[in-house]
Amino acid sequence: MATDAPPPSKTTHQLPSAEEFVEVQQSAEFSELRRSHRSFAFPLTVAFIVWYLMYVLLSNYAGDFMGTKLFGNINVAFVLGIAQFVTTFLIAWWYSRHANAKLDPKAEAIKTRMEGGA
Repeated sequence: MATDAPPPSKTTHQLPSAEEFVEVQQSAEFSELRRSHRSFAFPLTVAFIVWYLMYVLLSNYAGDFMGTKLFGNINVAFVLGIAQFVTTFLIAWWYSRHANAKLDPKAEAIKTRMEGGA
C-alpha cells in the first residue's frame, strides 16, 4: 500500500537555542538592522499621522476652506482626500524599496548565520 507522505528530509535542522537568539539580539549587526528600520519607519509614521489628523481637523473646523471649489465640482476636501490614498500607496512603495535595499540583506545575513550555526 502506497502512502502520500513526503520522503524524509536528508538534513535535519535544530532550532537555535534561546542563548543564541539573545546573543544575536544583542549584536551590533542586529542593532544596525533595528536602527535602519526605526530611522525610516518612525518619522514616516509620525508624518503620515500628522497629515491625516490635519485632514480630519480641516474637515471639522475649516468647512469653508475645504468646500472651496477648484474646478467643476472638485473641491479642496476631495483633492486632499484623494491625496490621502496616494500618500498611503507612495509610503508603502517607498518602504518596500527601503526594505529590499537596506533591511532584507541585513536580515538575510543574520538569518543565514543563525541557520548555519544550528
